[in-house]
Amino acid sequence: MVFPLILCLGLLLLLCLYLLIRLFLIRSNLRNMRRELEHTRDRDYDRQLRISLNDSELNRLTEELNHNLDYQKTLKLQEEAARRQLERSVSDIAHDLRTPLTVIKGNLQLLESEALSAEGRKCLDVSRRKAESLKGMVDEFFELSVLESDTQEVSLKKLDLVSFLAQFIIDHESLIREKGLTPEISFPEKSVFVNANEDLCSRVFSNLLANICKYARESFRLSLSAEDGTVTLANRVSPSDEIDTEHIFDRAYRADKARREGSAGLGLYIAKLLMEKQNGSISAAVLSGELVFQLRFTGAGSEG
Repeated sequence: MVFPLILCLGLLLLLCLYLLIRLFLIRSNLRNMRRELEHTRDRDYDRQLRISLNDSELNRLTEELNHNLDYQKTLKLQEEAARRQLERSVSDIAHDLRTPLTVIKGNLQLLESEALSAEGRKCLDVSRRKAESLKGMVDEFFELSVLESDTQEVSLKKLDLVSFLAQFIIDHESLIREKGLTPEISFPEKSVFVNANEDLCSRVFSNLLANICKYARESFRLSLSAEDGTVTLANRVSPSDEIDTEHIFDRAYRADKARREGSAGLGLYIAKLLMEKQNGSISAAVLSGELVFQLRFTGAGSEG
């Protein structure tokens, strides 16, 4: 009686050991599959799942996952191809529109010197404004298509923000005066240096200034922090303005109640792209009745 009992216990132990080993192998294969899925998601679309266990259900699961990965890869490639085609189409359309717009604007300028009736002069003024509006939208679409298709690394250098911003205000003084705005400027006495691209910075602040000129009332604030190089641009907004600061930099964002002519509404989205190309960031918030933009660069430091 003792021997059969020992034999049964031995077989039971062997069975438990086999099940434990098999469970360990299944867990190990599932863990490897999970890692492969993470690798496929984060790095490329060509990895296939593999298992080292002869299990029919696990094999079928792996095959089904691989089919889904292939399908996702196809969808991703189609999406990328469609996006590139759309970017090329937008760029081509914007480029094709620029030439006739230039001709139209030239002809409208020639008509300025012609003897026109009051009604004709009124129609000419409307046509000129609409032509300028259309040109502004075309320019934004063209710039966006160029930015999104350009994958080259941007050259950064040491830039003195105090000198840059002071010169920027001087260069745009006539526009600021034309809009009846008074800039309230606060710069540190010493130089503040950051890692940036001067040309891209000029485009960023031009877009922000264009936004301020459309919506600001009487004045705007421009300040620079000597500690971390943060640039703050702010202007008063009406309580009735519905500004969604969480989505204000989105490509498709539209503040319909505050739309103005001469823009496709891409200026802030483009500003964000330009800051990211410089490894910087831009944020927006409504604080104490002001729309506040803050720009942060890398490598901030002061001298003097």
